[in-house]
Amino acid sequence: MDRRRLLLILAVFVAVIGTALVFLYVKGADKRAQDKVASTSVLVAKQDIAAGETYDAALSAGKIVSSEVPQTVVDANTGAVSDSTQLNGTIVSVPIFAGQVIVASQFGDSVSAANSNLAIPKGMMAISVNLTDPDRVAGNIQNGSEVAIFVTGTLTPAAGAGPAAGGTDTQATRLLLPKVTVLNVGSPQPPTTSTKTDPASGEQTTEQLPRTLLTLAVTQEEAQKVIVASKALDLTFGLLTSNSEVKPGPGTSTQVASLFK
Repeated sequence: MDRRRLLLILAVFVAVIGTALVFLYVKGADKRAQDKVASTSVLVAKQDIAAGETYDAALSAGKIVSSEVPQTVVDANTGAVSDSTQLNGTIVSVPIFAGQVIVASQFGDSVSAANSNLAIPKGMMAISVNLTDPDRVAGNIQNGSEVAIFVTGTLTPAAGAGPAAGGTDTQATRLLLPKVTVLNVGSPQPPTTSTKTDPASGEQTTEQLPRTLLTLAVTQEEAQKVIVASKALDLTFGLLTSNSEVKPGPGTSTQVASLFK
């Protein structure tokens, strides 16, 4: 009888110890999880800020705001600023893009000689184009995306037409560049009014679409093509994946024979 009582007491003791250990483990796990997702209030760029703009002007314009970000992000941005008065009187020395944590090294008394922190590949340059949401895959293009660039406009004369025949040009879409890297996607800008004319009926339609600046890494030759196309024609980006297949071709025009080949 005494032995059974002893075993019962021992079992109860073991159960109590086990419960206590489980409780301590769960409590420690909760603390570790909280530490991992802990957030800190720091200054963040709400909009793109150009090099040379004063900190005070950017702050007053609402381009810099206080935001809660994970502690891990703060740790990765050495010099992250939390005090909105710390940088008073300074100017932006390098371009700052929307979403970036504000760090003290981005500000100083003058614009940095290397006034870009874009990762531009060697031998290439960066240019920007302004596109509507439909022309940039409805916002699915991100920093580092690779895109194919198409142009739409008056590209080819109608079949059999020429100066002697008095023919008119035909609207068409054609591949301009098969693969280009997007370095940065800016913040959407207020909608702008766009008027388009139906080539068949001549009827004009007006629409309002938000536009966004996309910065590309290109060679000089590619830059010339994109710049002239962006000013004279309509650009559309196609988002590429590792399995995408893109190749140059004659394009597709509004002529029925071309459209349904």
